[in-house]
Amino acid sequence: MADMKSIQSFIEDNREDYIALLKRMVQEPSKAGEEAGVQSIVADRLSSKGFEVDRWELDYKLLSEHEAFCASRADFDGSENVVGVLKGEGNGKSILLNGHIDVVPEGEREQWRFDPYSGKVEDGKLYGRGATDMKGGNLAALLAIEAIQGAGIKLKGDVIFQSVVEEESGGSGTLAAIERGYRADAALIPEPTNMRIFPKQQGSMWFKVHIYGKSAHGGTRYEGMSAIQKAAIVHEAILDLERERNEPLDSPLYQGNPIPVPINIGKIAGGNWPSSVPDQVTMEGRMGVAPGESLNDAKREFEARLAKLYEADEWFAEAPVEVEWFGARWLPGEIDDDHPFLKTLKESYQSQVGEQPVIKASPWGTDGGLLTALAGIPTVVFGPGETNMAHFPNEYIELESIFETASIIAETVLEWCEAASVEE
Repeated sequence: MADMKSIQSFIEDNREDYIALLKRMVQEPSKAGEEAGVQSIVADRLSSKGFEVDRWELDYKLLSEHEAFCASRADFDGSENVVGVLKGEGNGKSILLNGHIDVVPEGEREQWRFDPYSGKVEDGKLYGRGATDMKGGNLAALLAIEAIQGAGIKLKGDVIFQSVVEEESGGSGTLAAIERGYRADAALIPEPTNMRIFPKQQGSMWFKVHIYGKSAHGGTRYEGMSAIQKAAIVHEAILDLERERNEPLDSPLYQGNPIPVPINIGKIAGGNWPSSVPDQVTMEGRMGVAPGESLNDAKREFEARLAKLYEADEWFAEAPVEVEWFGARWLPGEIDDDHPFLKTLKESYQSQVGEQPVIKASPWGTDGGLLTALAGIPTVVFGPGETNMAHFPNEYIELESIFETASIIAETVLEWCEAASVEE
């Protein structure tokens, strides 16, 4: 394809410029409330390339009234979305490229080889918080569009580039963009999939389980009932439920994944004195939700299982556990196996890489569930970078994977939106 040769030449000729751009993006810490610096870089870049740029601070009060809202903050001060629209010539399908710009905290700096916001380049890797999750993917998507422009190609369909905040806390940035009216015929989210294609994304939600005992002096602990001992029974019941929920998930997309939709206990706290029998324990965890399953159905199944704990231990008839749903949640999402956009992405991958792509179900949630469930946009997750580097100390991304992904996205956009004309 002659157009792709020009696009690939542009990518090859401008590699160093885009490495420098990614370095600038990583050097701008963009934890929650601190995204303005990197969003200015993105907004200026989009404007310079002819995009119609929309930049706005999220309205906490308005969003908090939406049933899909969740957040870990009491306001969105300093958190702005940036959306750029590149209008097509007409009569073509549109595409939405959605990526989050917020990053998780860097953690203990002593665990990092380099400063977490250095953007250090070494041995073909760029290091820094957010390099993989997901500024490298955002750059790949941006490079894809700029390469099409650099090759002198105008598209029939619109391209919508979204740089959103708050994904790490449940997706309020993408929710705000949906509420602002942005829609497209298909969406691609370049999260770090190690260049695997994820047509299905699991959802998840956080929970607390409150377990009750009976306090007594530690010297006569037999007069009390230890909530810690009862917590072990609760935990085993949760693991049993996890096994039952995962048994039917035999799709080839889950091959190699022993627990497609886990239920994880991530925090446990209880008791108040070494010489007292603990009368309360609280477990906090994350419940995976399968593609095609509603959050409410998953909640009901979880609550029903714990409501039957008295069958295993009569103590729970006297002191039933309480379940509380709190904090972050992500909606599951999926695209039809035979959807034309998924087919286009697969063919573009094969064209650029020379082999069939690996198709898997996502082991974590993304903003794709919001785009699918609330906006009706068929969405696929595909991007550079390895999942196991996200949120880790010494986070890095292989630079070559960014350029390879950009070529695949560029061909996908070209085929999906269609070329209208080529400028000489």
